[in-house]
Amino acid sequence: MNIKKIVDKVRDEAETLKGEQTKNLTYSSEHIYSNERTAAHAFLRAKAKLFAVNDWSNMPSPTSTFELFDNHGRARHSDKLLVGDYIRIELPLPGTLPANWVRVIDIHVTDTEAEFTVVPCANPQPGQTDETAPIEHFFGPDSNSTFRVERRGNRLLACEIGRNERVNNQDETAGNRGTLNTLIAAGGWAFFQKVQWKNLTEYLVHL
Repeated sequence: MNIKKIVDKVRDEAETLKGEQTKNLTYSSEHIYSNERTAAHAFLRAKAKLFAVNDWSNMPSPTSTFELFDNHGRARHSDKLLVGDYIRIELPLPGTLPANWVRVIDIHVTDTEAEFTVVPCANPQPGQTDETAPIEHFFGPDSNSTFRVERRGNRLLACEIGRNERVNNQDETAGNRGTLNTLIAAGGWAFFQKVQWKNLTEYLVHL
């Protein structure tokens, strides 16, 4: 990489961390099974694991803590995911950090594919949310993540697709979390996000 490319990369990172640019990142894993029958069985298992969000907390470390809540912000212990559900994510980082919240906006399932999409949101718990409530996530409200498992013949694929990932550090959406969100996002993009989502995609494709 020449000097100009290095300078441009540093400049782009600086603009991103100011909340002025977005990133699109995808993390994926693949496993090839001996035949389609075995792969079809593995897909059904992967689909079950995909929607059992509470169980993601039990993946090998390091991993965040994932908790499922219904559309009224009440804890829900279920292997079934619904549009309108919320997920609270607590990062395994030193110190006491605020939780990050996302809302499920879409679920899609076919015979060979299953996925759901989430967006950052305000805290949905009773007494916490009003029309001016800040987004309780280090990414802004235009960001989204899609979690997918897919079978292609005897291949099983899993991915996390992040789109329009923008640091949530603007006063109108971040509340008093702007500086903290910048620090978390910087650490997430640099290291932890890659580890977390690669951990998840490997968990999904293997029996």
